[in-house]
Amino acid sequence: MDFFVDHILLVPIVAWTLAILCKGIFGYIHGHFSMGQALGSGGMPSVHAALVTSLTTALGIKHGVSSELFAIGLVFSTIIIYDAINVRFEAGLHAKALNRISKKEGDPEIVRGILNESIGHLPGEALVGSLLGIAVAILCMSLAYV
Repeated sequence: MDFFVDHILLVPIVAWTLAILCKGIFGYIHGHFSMGQALGSGGMPSVHAALVTSLTTALGIKHGVSSELFAIGLVFSTIIIYDAINVRFEAGLHAKALNRISKKEGDPEIVRGILNESIGHLPGEALVGSLLGIAVAILCMSLAYV
């Protein structure tokens, strides 16, 4: 059963789907579930981290951790996770501040919360997403060796 080894792109698709389901369940448990939130940026776990770490792990399993493909995956995973934790998280904080300022100023466009405040991740959210992605890749790729 080399299905995932032969179709490696399916590994991150599985991780992406599971991360979205987990994000929805986590939101439901904490009383703020919405489909838009489950499919949107930010939140627990990081779908971005799950997606990229699952692909990188699958590449490492299939081609070896000394391969150029794994190195490329690792570099891109690091960039994406760094961006989610730092750049997009900071942009969310700026959006929150701008929404507060605009509400005080009475701007009718921004009073509705037009700027998305939840576009980044806390480090814990990225860590859980990464662990989920790694686990999915190991599970999917190990099916070939059963």
